[in-house]
Amino acid sequence: MTLTAEQTRQKARHQYNASLENCPARQLLEAISSKWVTLVMLALEEGPQRHSGLRRHIPGASQKMLTSTLRSLERDGLIHREVTPSVPVRTDYWLTDRGRSLLPIIFDMKEWAEDNMDAVAASRRLHDAERARATPAGNPEPTS
Repeated sequence: MTLTAEQTRQKARHQYNASLENCPARQLLEAISSKWVTLVMLALEEGPQRHSGLRRHIPGASQKMLTSTLRSLERDGLIHREVTPSVPVRTDYWLTDRGRSLLPIIFDMKEWAEDNMDAVAASRRLHDAERARATPAGNPEPTS
């Protein structure tokens, strides 16, 4: 069956709908929206770093989480990893051009968070207080 040009466009629109679970764009959005990815990208914006330097720069990142994040970023072509044979072995990480192209978006998200963190915290407090008043003590809300 031959598709018309409009049918081909409709099929392509459906195929690349970030709301769909198997959409490549959705999968990439999920990968780059992790807080660890954001923190690693911001740390590497300052220049090449070793794993130990990144761990110091990103408090709370376990060795396992950091290693997993770095592998994912390398796989996606956002960072480069270079191993220098020495004793001990030296491994450096830095942003690729593709990784650098993502930085403006990350900076915008960081700026938005900084500009809105107080208002969001106030909204959370208000919401939590309203829920606490609406829920009688000892009677948790039913779960659906």
